[in-house]
Amino acid sequence: MFLGMEWYWWVGIVVAVAVLIPFKVKFMKWWGRCQKEKKESRRGKWGDEE
Repeated sequence: MFLGMEWYWWVGIVVAVAVLIPFKVKFMKWWGRCQKEKKESRRGKWGDEE
């Protein structure tokens, strides 16, 4: 097969990617929201208002 790997390894890789991509997208949205909340909560406390 391709790159010396059997077909079942490729099926496993495709399944893993198909499962992990939605989790990564969800995590990135959650991380961005947390960073935004953290930035907004710090605003005005120490005179760093924009």
